[in-house]
Amino acid sequence: MNVLFVAVGAAVGAPMRFLTDRALKRWFPSRFPWGTFAVNVLGSFILGLVTASAGPAVAALAGTGFCGALTTYSTFSYETVGLIESGHRLTGALNVVASVLAGITAATAGWAVGAAL
Repeated sequence: MNVLFVAVGAAVGAPMRFLTDRALKRWFPSRFPWGTFAVNVLGSFILGLVTASAGPAVAALAGTGFCGALTTYSTFSYETVGLIESGHRLTGALNVVASVLAGITAATAGWAVGAAL
């Protein structure tokens, strides 16, 4: 049953990542990868929340499935390397620092909210 929960969560998370990235690129045109940054921070918050407050079925659906498909370490890495290789070293470094700090902060905040529920 957990495999089904993971698959359903992923079926929602992957298109949400794609649509969020497209929308943010359109709304905030810049070199900074706002779409990837946003989904990774949101996914970190949700994963913290789910980890602190949900049972195994919800963790499979929302944590592994949804957050696993929504967030993307590979795209984060690819975009960072692309920024650095194209001469935008400062933006690439900002992407790394901001993504890690915001992700950890979001996961901690999600955990705190989930523990308070």
